[in-house]
Amino acid sequence: METALDTKQIPVWQDRRAIALLMAASLTTMANATIAPALPGLERLFAGDPNAALLTRLLVPAPSLSVALFAPLAGIAADRVGRRNLLLFGVVLFVLSGCAGLVLPDLPTIFASRLVLGIAVALIMTAQTALVGDYFSGDDRNALTGLQISARNLGGLVFILTAGWVAAISPRLPFAIYGLAAAFLPLMWLVIVDPPRLSPAGVAKPGALSDDHRSWRLPLTMLVLLQGATNMIFFIMPTQLSFFLDARGYDSAIMTGSALGVLMLSGGGFALLYRRIQRAVGYAGIFALGYGAMALGFLILLLASTTAAIFVAAAAIGAGYALVSPSFVALALNLAPARKRGLAGGILTASIFIGQFCSPLVSTPVIATPGYAHLFGGTAVLLALMTAAATLAGGANRLRRR
Repeated sequence: METALDTKQIPVWQDRRAIALLMAASLTTMANATIAPALPGLERLFAGDPNAALLTRLLVPAPSLSVALFAPLAGIAADRVGRRNLLLFGVVLFVLSGCAGLVLPDLPTIFASRLVLGIAVALIMTAQTALVGDYFSGDDRNALTGLQISARNLGGLVFILTAGWVAAISPRLPFAIYGLAAAFLPLMWLVIVDPPRLSPAGVAKPGALSDDHRSWRLPLTMLVLLQGATNMIFFIMPTQLSFFLDARGYDSAIMTGSALGVLMLSGGGFALLYRRIQRAVGYAGIFALGYGAMALGFLILLLASTTAAIFVAAAAIGAGYALVSPSFVALALNLAPARKRGLAGGILTASIFIGQFCSPLVSTPVIATPGYAHLFGGTAVLLALMTAAATLAGGANRLRRR
């Protein structure tokens, strides 16, 4: 087995531990969206249930609720019982709860299995984030956080497309896709090991923060809040785009799938460039670029009158989100003491899904009264202000270095 102290100088993408962690990252997008193409078929299959319309629509966001509630607890467990056991148990639970929809007899039990799936995702994401910090540092860590976003985007695209094909055969078949995670277990079992358990005295280094030092907590809190807000903004796309396109007279099912596919491909591509761009412009610069691209995307969406413009807007939003997302993980792992990386990973994970859960709660009332123009225009203005703030922060940092 490879250990956490293995220091062979090989590219991060050739490190078997990194490959195992990227496999884990690809599961997070699969959790929610894989069964989306099967929802109409499931509603028809269980038409005898008086709550079928509601329950089928809750199957996709159900895991997010569990992740938001359990991820901080998973973070505490990762620091106390180890990352390896948490990750392996999470993947096994992911397979069992994800595939359960193949055989469960009714919608309420399928809904319950989706809540359990969210617990599995919380375990996987929390352990995976902590292990990135344990195994890698510096440029390698930045490269891996970028590759994670690519794995989530490209993996999600493959899983959703596959689900669309098999859902045409049977609405239950997309649940079988969760079984693919079982193929990842052998590599994870071989290469994922816990780092040595260090005492607080053993962790501390001259000039470093101790676990009892509180100065890391406030910056981490601000980072978590910013990540939650970023995900709330980004999730306007999957939650509201289909209704916007329907109001514009498009075939919303085809156009939404195509636009989200463009978004994922753009995000996956730009995430591969994350390390190079971050090295060139720094963290403040990459936040400015990312939020600027997202602002441009929502502005184009506001003004879009052609299909091509909608695709350009989706590509810009996907690229911007892919640039800022890895920085949250990298900065959090830099801030948190080694023995608190599990907790930091759990809180970060929770903030992603809380932002996703809150997104339609905030955006739907805006659409109901002023309309899509105010939602997209207001979002573009907010992102432009965030771009300006990041630019100013970058300028202030450069002045301090002089």
